[in-house]
Amino acid sequence: MLIRRTRGWEIPESRATPESIFLNRREILAAGGFGLAAAALPGLARAAGDADPSAGLYPARRNPRYTIERDVTPEKINAHYNNFYEYSTDKDLADAAQALKIRPWTIQFGGLVEKEKSVDIDDLLKGMKLEERVYRHRCVEAWSMTVPWTGFPLADLVAYAKPLSGAKYIRMETFLDPAMAPGQNQPFYPWPYVEGLSMAEANNELAFMVTGVYGKPLLKQMGAPIRLHTPWKYGFKSVKSIVKVSFVEERPVNFWQQLQSSEYGFWANVNPDVPHPRWSQASETVIGSNERIPTRIYNGYGEFVAGLYKGMESEPLFM
Repeated sequence: MLIRRTRGWEIPESRATPESIFLNRREILAAGGFGLAAAALPGLARAAGDADPSAGLYPARRNPRYTIERDVTPEKINAHYNNFYEYSTDKDLADAAQALKIRPWTIQFGGLVEKEKSVDIDDLLKGMKLEERVYRHRCVEAWSMTVPWTGFPLADLVAYAKPLSGAKYIRMETFLDPAMAPGQNQPFYPWPYVEGLSMAEANNELAFMVTGVYGKPLLKQMGAPIRLHTPWKYGFKSVKSIVKVSFVEERPVNFWQQLQSSEYGFWANVNPDVPHPRWSQASETVIGSNERIPTRIYNGYGEFVAGLYKGMESEPLFM
């Protein structure tokens, strides 16, 4: 009899969260103050002495251009349903991710740029105008959320880096520290996590550098202190805990392509008509309500991004 051992990346179509919906952070704060909120949201409060120096920047003003028709996923649920393989292949990895040290945190800029440089995350934040955007988040595993991210356009980061005209792609890389992140001790994963976008995608108005969520600094389990979010693409494109940004001529090979190129491609645009080799992408489970809904092309953001891919019919745009 053949016994098949499931590898860490071989996930089921969806992993449902219990239906119980909890009060979100704002409601808790209104009901009883921060002390009650910290008690009610275990794993979310930062440990003593680990205060985020950027906390005073939040909440930021919400940009009404980026709001959607469905309810925001409650923070209690979102904070305990995450993919962050650096800490675990399980979804409930919030406690493990608290080992992530987010200060000091430096981001290096290199490759085809006017001048290579490094910047401290807090110095970078001082130079950016933060705003809140409510975006859909669609995972390749066929589940979805709605998240109020805070951050700034990726285009502003590109302008800060000053890439040369020969740069065709932006390549982003997360930290590499197996002592701090035990998942990085798994030898079959091609650490560190790498992702990339074309320069046209990077300069699209939807591409967003995330530094906060739910009106406060970004939670560690969500990729603090800075991550990417590209809402028209599957979630694995949104690299977390970024430490290196490079501008390159050749298309980067991302983490999941290195691991399983037959299942995960560079573009990874959401498309209900193109299935993953092991499951359909025609519908998705909304985490929190467990409602099964149809998936929309480009995750419902076609008006913003469809023009990026005109004339590219021969490209495998959706996986």
